[in-house]
Amino acid sequence: MAVDFSKQNLSAYFATLGAMDRRIVATDETGARLDLAAVMGAAMERAQLTHDAGKKLMFIGNGGSSTVASHMAEDYTKAGGIRAMAFNDPAFLTCLGNDLGFDQIFAKQIEMFAQPGDMLVAISSSGNSQNILNGVFAAQKRGCWVMTLSGFTPDNLLRNLGDINVYVPSSEYGFVEIAHLAVCHAMLDIAMGWQDRADPEHRSLKVVSA
Repeated sequence: MAVDFSKQNLSAYFATLGAMDRRIVATDETGARLDLAAVMGAAMERAQLTHDAGKKLMFIGNGGSSTVASHMAEDYTKAGGIRAMAFNDPAFLTCLGNDLGFDQIFAKQIEMFAQPGDMLVAISSSGNSQNILNGVFAAQKRGCWVMTLSGFTPDNLLRNLGDINVYVPSSEYGFVEIAHLAVCHAMLDIAMGWQDRADPEHRSLKVVSA
């Protein structure tokens, strides 16, 4: 199989990735379109308010999205000072998957550990993973505020389930997963003080919360 690693093809790949923010669709729980920057700002404000109220930020995802969940839980906790966790412990996943079914691995953990006022970030490239959908339903039942990150087809089941929703219109796992990661990183980095300045010495980072 011939592989085209020409400079032109590589540039096109990164150009597609770099333009993803202009293609992402943000909506509320009714499906009404919203400004992406406003949605990200509202989600970050909610995360901070959640922490300040003594509650927590929860992330769930499968496969590559599970690594995004773990990565973001660590970054939001360590760098942002926001109480965060990901439900990715292998013992829990294998136990619950074996005993209750793989579709319940996140819902059961959320049922046991979530509190009213917590915030859930549900990540699924396809938007149709039943365990992610069930996790959202469990979080809503517990009185949690929900943000979804999905991709692939515009009619995916996760897309309009959250209080706010971010949809990446691409069928490529790489583009969808990187866009999801970039959205979560941008929310935290900008909240910590990142600005587009030519001189990197002027960049002033501050912890969101002690």
